[in-house]
Amino acid sequence: MRSAFLFTIIIFTIFICSCTQSKYALTNKVYRQKAKQYAALLNEYPLKDSAGLSYGAEWAGTTNFTMRRPNYVIIHHTAQNSCEQTLKTFTTRDGREVSAHYVICKDGTVHHMLNDLLRAHHAGVSKWGNTTDLNSSSIGIELDNNGFETFSEAQVNSLLVLLERLKKAYSIPAANFIGHGDIAPTRKNDPNWRFPWKLLAEKGFGYWYDDASNVTLPAGFDHLLALRIIGFDIKDTNAAIIGFKRHWLQDTTKGLSTSQLKVLYKLSTKYH
Repeated sequence: MRSAFLFTIIIFTIFICSCTQSKYALTNKVYRQKAKQYAALLNEYPLKDSAGLSYGAEWAGTTNFTMRRPNYVIIHHTAQNSCEQTLKTFTTRDGREVSAHYVICKDGTVHHMLNDLLRAHHAGVSKWGNTTDLNSSSIGIELDNNGFETFSEAQVNSLLVLLERLKKAYSIPAANFIGHGDIAPTRKNDPNWRFPWKLLAEKGFGYWYDDASNVTLPAGFDHLLALRIIGFDIKDTNAAIIGFKRHWLQDTTKGLSTSQLKVLYKLSTKYH
């Protein structure tokens, strides 16, 4: 009787494990197929030149090359109600084709969904400094958060561990750890204003400002130029101001007070 019971438990456990392992079997198969397609495309060169250019009859392939490396990390909130819902979104072929390299759940679980050296679809239409295709030069990290919540301690701790690894692996400059709302302030506000940017800056991921209470603004201080120096697209000035205030002041209102202008000035000096 006891042996039969144990056998049943073992079979049940194997069944559960097999179900868990096969949950994303179909989409994992699509991932592998697409990876093979891109590998085959690389192998076609120089038979099919990717830029459509003509070249001499004798192709000379350089022996000195590596994969392109990311230079930015863009942090998002998922704007969905669970980690499971986000994983489903990123594994559904419905025409939207949204994705990210990493998803971090509220309990700190990290899902690595795409090789760091491949291009995810997370940034969309965006601009930071002179960079206009952030998808091609960045790693996207999604934090399970519907946009109206604080970020859990476990989630932030996992994020810090991941950022340290990425910064070291790809030599990403401290200034290049930014948010989706920074690079697309006219249409995005993530991660929401509750995100602990100051903590990240203290750990070396992003910049923060020094005490600005006793600062005297330089004559003719141009706040739009300061925003541009930091990296914001100032085509929509109100959006850029809101983006700055959300990230560095945890404020979502329009306009800039004198004290806020002082913070902006102090921050902009970090980016010279």
